[in-house]
Amino acid sequence: MSAARDNGLDEDREWPRPPQGGWLADDLDRLPNLPPHTELIDASLVFASPETRFHARTGRLLEEALLDQSPDGLDAVREMGLKLSNTNRPEPDVLVVRTDADTGPRQTWYRPQDVVLAVEVVSEDSVERDREVKPRKYAKAGIVHYWRVEDVDGLPVVYVYELDPATESYVAGGVHHDRLKVTVPFAVDIDLTADNRRR
Repeated sequence: MSAARDNGLDEDREWPRPPQGGWLADDLDRLPNLPPHTELIDASLVFASPETRFHARTGRLLEEALLDQSPDGLDAVREMGLKLSNTNRPEPDVLVVRTDADTGPRQTWYRPQDVVLAVEVVSEDSVERDREVKPRKYAKAGIVHYWRVEDVDGLPVVYVYELDPATESYVAGGVHHDRLKVTVPFAVDIDLTADNRRR
């Protein structure tokens, strides 16, 4: 029995092989049969594991609240690429972007200068990326606001960060349990306990 069969992989499937020097951000739009939500980190493809209920509901709660509360000229979107460089194109769980960055229905990514807020909902397979790798890359790219969301006993806890431009790194702006209320990047008030309530 092959290692592929032992791992549950389809032996007949052709898996992408990286080119010399690794993948580029634009390759994500051209590579056939990539799993949904594939990211590019340091020229390497990163595949997402299946989404959990917590992750899906929290992403939806934040996207809808941010969309409802954002001022004119801003939009909230889920799971769109963010082209940080030729070798880095992560896919934040939620982005707040400027509406003038919309290039049409076939758009697959935004530029850092389009982004007002990036949000990552931490999953078991993304702990290191969401706590260390992505914040460092988002800060270096000049994204001023970053929220990291953790699952604590089934409810979202939001860690709010703001960019210190002198150091190109984030400083903590607060940890929010039950209710997220901030004034930047715009006034936001979200009942985090609503994550477990159905409409």
